[in-house]
Amino acid sequence: MKAALWIAVLLCPLTLPCAALSAAASDTAPVAAQSRRSLSTQIDAVIRQPRYAAADWGIAVASLDSGRTLYAHQSGKLFEPASTAKLFTAALTMETLDPQSRIPTRLLSAAPIRHARLDGPLLLYGMGDPTLGTPGANPDWADDLAAQLAARGIEEVHGDLVADATYFSGPPLGKGWEASDLLGWFAAPASALSVHENTVALTVTPATVAGQPPQLSFAPGAAAPPLASTLTTSPPRTPDDFNLYRAPGDALLHAFGSIAEGAATRTYQLAIPDPAQQAGEELRAALARHGIRLTGGLRVLAWPERDDALRANAKVLAEVLSPPVSGILAQGLKRSQNLYLQNLLQLDGVSAQAVAANQPGAPIGFLSSEAWGLRALHDLLERIDIAPSSVLMEEGSGLSRSDLVTPAAMTRLLQVIAMQPWAGALQAMLPVGGVDGTLEWRMRDGAATDNVHAKTGSMAYVHCIAGYVTAADGQRLAFTIMLNNYRRDDGEPSANHDVDAIVQLLAGWRGSD
Repeated sequence: MKAALWIAVLLCPLTLPCAALSAAASDTAPVAAQSRRSLSTQIDAVIRQPRYAAADWGIAVASLDSGRTLYAHQSGKLFEPASTAKLFTAALTMETLDPQSRIPTRLLSAAPIRHARLDGPLLLYGMGDPTLGTPGANPDWADDLAAQLAARGIEEVHGDLVADATYFSGPPLGKGWEASDLLGWFAAPASALSVHENTVALTVTPATVAGQPPQLSFAPGAAAPPLASTLTTSPPRTPDDFNLYRAPGDALLHAFGSIAEGAATRTYQLAIPDPAQQAGEELRAALARHGIRLTGGLRVLAWPERDDALRANAKVLAEVLSPPVSGILAQGLKRSQNLYLQNLLQLDGVSAQAVAANQPGAPIGFLSSEAWGLRALHDLLERIDIAPSSVLMEEGSGLSRSDLVTPAAMTRLLQVIAMQPWAGALQAMLPVGGVDGTLEWRMRDGAATDNVHAKTGSMAYVHCIAGYVTAADGQRLAFTIMLNNYRRDDGEPSANHDVDAIVQLLAGWRGSD
């Protein structure tokens, strides 16, 4: 469906509840039984298969044209949403931030410049850009900043380089993230000073002779962590036993086990524990390349540390800008990039905190940027008539096992989104069935192909999807499908096969059935 069709509906601002849609959040919404009987029968046949006897399905489907519920199963029950939770962060971001705004990363200093020398510390100040150092989004950011500094005639920094990530307050890990996830790229720590999506690539190449250690290389090399490896190369065609471990809070990476001689080279994307340190190292090297001498060392400022005196009366000496916020959000939704959505939630929180500071009754005491963002989300939910008890979010990406959402609340959100002036823009950011993003290899045949626009969500025992599809009779539908607590036995098809089958039923449905 063309994006413009989503904009053409009657606008219902997110600041006001839309009474016409209130029935869509209930299993008991009035709807003609004849028009949905066939659809209900077919969906029931999918979810009542014996292999799902111990699992839980939650489904809510509503017509955007009539506002009526077309199908509901346990739609008022709380489920783990996985990455479909990103839709809540996306809606908050579209309401809170200017989609065309760009996030700066700056070099600041209050020190005087005398005879080509900056007489004091230089501050590398991150303000939440999660794309720094990525292809197509400032891959040469450090050289760009260093070149701007050199263009001012600066040849020496007589002081420290300070990598400052204190624009966000609070821990770098989302609340509720599990320790077992923290080594993987998908659990990279959020940071106001992020670089290379806060990951490093580890490539493992077996030795040509059994018994010798394999080659381990990191890219970028400057992000290589301290390494303790007892890996060995085993004889050809023996089973691999490759293991990586990093203790929470520790930078040391342990590699142990074996990889077979002749096995293919493999690459792993790992989270780096201190993105600000990495960014500082890269800028220090760029300063040297541009002929700028640094007399001091590199130090990192991260919450709960602060040094406001460093920024007092500081001037902007150089700056690089992120892609537009809308582009960051689009990449975060298409790729299901957790860092992007977690950073955006914290940017929403920084904005909410700034607004609250000028209003009576502001919260007293410390709240993290994440908590400010969630507070703003709760306010938004109340304005659009979604009970906060039906959306229990602890962070912005859906990675937390403590995130809980009802299918009815998710579908209600989708209905309200579809009535905003930015509805078409947000729909275009969602993966498209059989075309791109996390749906590129799903629903490649059938009525849902190039039709469904939806956010996926998957974790162990969790399979979800939520979004929009146009039925065969032209009705525009908002849907949420959540499957929790399902363990697939050997030989059974994947759960996504049946999740997608339900979406295909919606795409092929005719209201006259």
